[in-house]
Amino acid sequence: MNKSILAKLCVLLMGTGVLYAQQSTEQDTLTKEPVQLDEVLVEGKRKTDPVFSTFKSEPARKIVQSKNVADLFKDINGFGLIKRGNYAIDPSFRASQYEQLNVQFNGGTKVMHACTSRMDPITTHVIPEEIERVEVVKGPYTFRYGPTFGGIVNLVTQEVEKQAKGYHGTVNFGGENNGNALTSFANLKYVGEQFDVNLNFGYRDFGNYEDGDGNEIPSSFRSTDYGVQVGFNPTENQRLQVGFRQSFGRDVLHAGLPMDTEIDDSNVLSVDYKLDNISDGLKTLNAKVYRSKVDHVMTNELRPSFMMTEAVSEVDATTIGGRVELEWRPGSDIKLYTGLDAFSVGRTGERTRLVKRNMMTGDPLPAPMEFVDGVWQDSQIDDYGLFVEAKYPLSTKLLLNVGARYDMVRSKSDDPSDDFIAEYPDLDTRTEHNISTTASFKYMVSSDVLLELAFGRGMRSANMIERYINHFTVGQDPFEYVGNPNLDAEVNNQFELGIKAKTDFENYFFNRLDYGASVYYSIYDNYIVPVIDPTLDKKYMPMAEPTEVKRFVNLEDAYKTGFEVYGELAFLEDFSFKTELSYVYAKNKDLNESLPLTPPLVTRFNLNFEKEKIWGKATYTLTSEQSDIALSFGEQATDGYGVVDLSFGARPFKHFTVGVAASNIFDATYNNHLNFSFVNQADFGRVPINDPGRNLSAFVQYKF
Repeated sequence: MNKSILAKLCVLLMGTGVLYAQQSTEQDTLTKEPVQLDEVLVEGKRKTDPVFSTFKSEPARKIVQSKNVADLFKDINGFGLIKRGNYAIDPSFRASQYEQLNVQFNGGTKVMHACTSRMDPITTHVIPEEIERVEVVKGPYTFRYGPTFGGIVNLVTQEVEKQAKGYHGTVNFGGENNGNALTSFANLKYVGEQFDVNLNFGYRDFGNYEDGDGNEIPSSFRSTDYGVQVGFNPTENQRLQVGFRQSFGRDVLHAGLPMDTEIDDSNVLSVDYKLDNISDGLKTLNAKVYRSKVDHVMTNELRPSFMMTEAVSEVDATTIGGRVELEWRPGSDIKLYTGLDAFSVGRTGERTRLVKRNMMTGDPLPAPMEFVDGVWQDSQIDDYGLFVEAKYPLSTKLLLNVGARYDMVRSKSDDPSDDFIAEYPDLDTRTEHNISTTASFKYMVSSDVLLELAFGRGMRSANMIERYINHFTVGQDPFEYVGNPNLDAEVNNQFELGIKAKTDFENYFFNRLDYGASVYYSIYDNYIVPVIDPTLDKKYMPMAEPTEVKRFVNLEDAYKTGFEVYGELAFLEDFSFKTELSYVYAKNKDLNESLPLTPPLVTRFNLNFEKEKIWGKATYTLTSEQSDIALSFGEQATDGYGVVDLSFGARPFKHFTVGVAASNIFDATYNNHLNFSFVNQADFGRVPINDPGRNLSAFVQYKF
């Protein structure tokens, strides 16, 4: 692993801080707002935020229960959840998922998974109670935060510097009856004039849940997390922040994967620095460096296959990265951003198999036979990027945003298997050069109506699975997959048009109407998919079906289109009714089928009641059937369904908040189209995993 990236970024960070520290000026501490670290969105500022962006605030008093961070996405229009159980949940947005989405937290920190089956996505390494809001850019419309193909998801943790001076604390407890779940969280903060500290601790214990028919789904897990964040303001226009967190997952059952997680440990160290109000022409310097490590151990000890073969995989992933950005003001109305970033992920690990029985007859072997398989082939991918972005008001109502990005991507495998070398005899370090561009307009028709128009060309080089996986089962289907180190980078040419508007009513039963819509169309070049390759022979259990093998290839002709619509009517001061629709249609013209993991039409109805000390919410989510599927991906058509959820919260005393909720109150039996199917489970065939049946939960919080 090339550790020089971290060293270079640290030198650049500290050197730049010393260079500009002497330019700070005296400011009034009574009127000067605290220096805040870089963020993707600025809480709904139309002239600053990227085009087609949104954020969802999650104040603690409105959260009743979250299994993990992925639960925070389920109510955001356009999002779906890819589930392999209750733990390994990935967000999907507009049929983009995994590395097609630039998922990060705090404006650039990443934690890359170690497991080939994504048992440990980034959503498992952050406590949901830590998240203050979820920020989303809906396409390749800004490149300041890394290469972006399908959009940016930024998870913003608690921003201590914004809080009042003094000590603050929070203690949460929650529980669920479906799975006998228990969650707890404790937080302690101190905010001073120049110094602040934030301490977090969380524990979650979830058992197996039951679906609407009373079937027990193997999905239990335990996780323990803690985090420490220290901030220091050396002057009134500077902030230095250091954060460290660790997460420990234990005894995780994955209904939709062939093995279970025994150990899932991660740690993240990040350093952020900001220098504000530097000069008339140069306004701000932002810098970040981070390192994350994931250690993952998985076994098949609790699976039927254990009788034939014992399997243990020990894998790890190390991610190092950072960014430096300068905000310029070449003119009174122009904002210019320039910067560079770096991202490096390396993975190693092996799978040890102890074969105990004859694969053909099932008879015990005289002596078990041991085999060791390279999982990641000691592979590494480095991405070095340069970006520039400008915001310029063409008039008082029309704002132009243009940006470009260059990425140099290097990939290599330090320990490739012999059969992989035979398949790719010219295997060597590869360098790619990707160029992404965007242009967008915001037009303020009036103070209540905003029109948005955008084009973005985002590029994504193949990830490590797509390049270097070697005869492992990594998809929804039971096929062995083989990587392709010669894949071209995916290109998303996305066009989008949208409107956001509101109307206020005075002296009426209705108080306010918010509404909006957006429609998009994406032309894909070199879209990456796995397809059956008749030239490849199966490596493990060659006589078991399916005997074919898949190889990752580039498609020549694919596209995606869709829309999102919402409307919210506020009435009687404390009530509101909101309707949301999202739909996406994706086409693989090469195989004349849908692209995989394309969600169906989803319609959501929300009735809200909210006062200062009491609030409630009723949600009806109607999901249509999905029969337009990717047969080559092993997908199955899914039926439509409707689910009703209720939640209620109150603050009976000054520092106490309580909440109760009932999810799926009619105990419907259903499975979402993005759910994986059962794999290697004793009591289940290869059918999609059902979601939980009726679930009652309770929540209590003490905050000071």
